[in-house]
Amino acid sequence: MSRLWVPRRVLVTPSAIARDSGAAMVERARALGSEIVALTADRLSGLPDTYRDAKTTMAIVTASASRRRLQPIPPSADWRYDLAEGCPAHCSYCYLAGSLAGPPIVRVYANLEEILGELPAALGQGRVTSVSADRAQEGTTFECSCYTDPLAIEHLTGSLAASIAYFGAWDAAVQLRFTTKFDAVGPLLSLPHRGRTRVRFSVNALAAERHEGGAPRMAARLAALRAMAQAGYPVGLTVAPIMRVPEWAEAYDALFASVAGALEGVAGVDLTAELITHRFTPKSKDVLVSWYPGSKLEMDEAQRSRKMTKFGSVKWVFPKEQMQEMRGTIEASLKRHLPFARHLYWT
Repeated sequence: MSRLWVPRRVLVTPSAIARDSGAAMVERARALGSEIVALTADRLSGLPDTYRDAKTTMAIVTASASRRRLQPIPPSADWRYDLAEGCPAHCSYCYLAGSLAGPPIVRVYANLEEILGELPAALGQGRVTSVSADRAQEGTTFECSCYTDPLAIEHLTGSLAASIAYFGAWDAAVQLRFTTKFDAVGPLLSLPHRGRTRVRFSVNALAAERHEGGAPRMAARLAALRAMAQAGYPVGLTVAPIMRVPEWAEAYDALFASVAGALEGVAGVDLTAELITHRFTPKSKDVLVSWYPGSKLEMDEAQRSRKMTKFGSVKWVFPKEQMQEMRGTIEASLKRHLPFARHLYWT
């Protein structure tokens, strides 16, 4: 049975609890034993100072107009929209560390109808699948897991199931995409998804599990992958972050062999693979070191290459020679074990 995250403390704003979805979130959290704190204004207050307290806090709020505005999200999808911000897992490489401001609480949005209402105007307007000959069959794609793991909090929000049903009923060439490390897929299996939601499971070499506190183990994720594929969902692998763990070539080869074993006997699997190497920024390194001072995660600039992002900031990536070696080896393993998988990109 999947282990569900239970926030110790739930903050809720007046505008959020006034909505039926917000009130339902409050009742779900209350039923699990969370302390409910009703705020007197829509501005969040009383936020925890420590990492530990922040990671056990959830805030139920409404997304403002600016937060509902769609943003391009290459190379994954045409657009992103947010169901929430923050994640209850404790991954010591967490990319959100450099992306979200303030204490790492989980903020969930109670105005899903307004958020989904922004999507139709973007139909056919993206710059990834909307204009790609190789991925045209995906239609206009919308990613809902950029700043959260939506399955990790679905038992509290219900927003992921509502999104899947929305895309299933949408009579257009569209696809919802989300990535998860979690395995509580049971409530999603019977939804009327009509093949318009692709769930990608975040997987890695077994040696990387020590960096993924609070997340289900790899075997549980692969079992969930099989269940979703059997339910007719398009599925995928988000192999991230790829690291030079000891005997990395053998480790990633073993990962793909395990995926092949998990999917054995499932007919008509529609599988994609996205391969994402580990990188960090000066800001994310500072935050992660403060959050996980005992972590053994390698973040040594002397072992990396300096690269500028399209926004003019610095990130540290593997040197070119290492990147080429890893790419050739890992892509060959993917093709050998999972020849039916569509490899979308390496980054």
